[in-house]
Amino acid sequence: MSADANPDLKSADIGLIQQILPHRYPFLLVDKVVDIDGYQSARGIKNVTMNEPHFQGHFPGTPIMPGVTIVEAMAQTSGVMLGVGMDLIGTDMLIYFMNIDKCKFRRKVVPGDVLEMHVETVRGKPGGKIFKFSGRATVDGELAAEAEFTAMIDRDGKDG
Repeated sequence: MSADANPDLKSADIGLIQQILPHRYPFLLVDKVVDIDGYQSARGIKNVTMNEPHFQGHFPGTPIMPGVTIVEAMAQTSGVMLGVGMDLIGTDMLIYFMNIDKCKFRRKVVPGDVLEMHVETVRGKPGGKIFKFSGRATVDGELAAEAEFTAMIDRDGKDG
């Protein structure tokens, strides 16, 4: 499915996510994205399982999802939102972190949790290269992490 086929696309399953993001196992950290409102806001879903490789060492016997992977999951949710909202499905788009601000971790995320990433565009518009986002990650409605982050969009994967 492409944005051309459905201009009112409000969600992305794993198949569509893989048409937008270049990430693959073990670094694809979002399972689906819902509540997509153009390039303005979206909610990503990550089912946290013990099968993820970072749990082997973080921490043996007490598996906790690394905070940096939570921030990356928020960023990937933002990338899917932009891909859908700006009709970049099936392109060679890449998005690079430029800055992470106001990052705070509030609770542990462990296997069995369903992590929800709520992201909003703070600054940026279609045609632009620089976007700033605000993200919150929750588990069962409880805040797990929050951050603001800036990214550069490379529409053809060649500007890096």
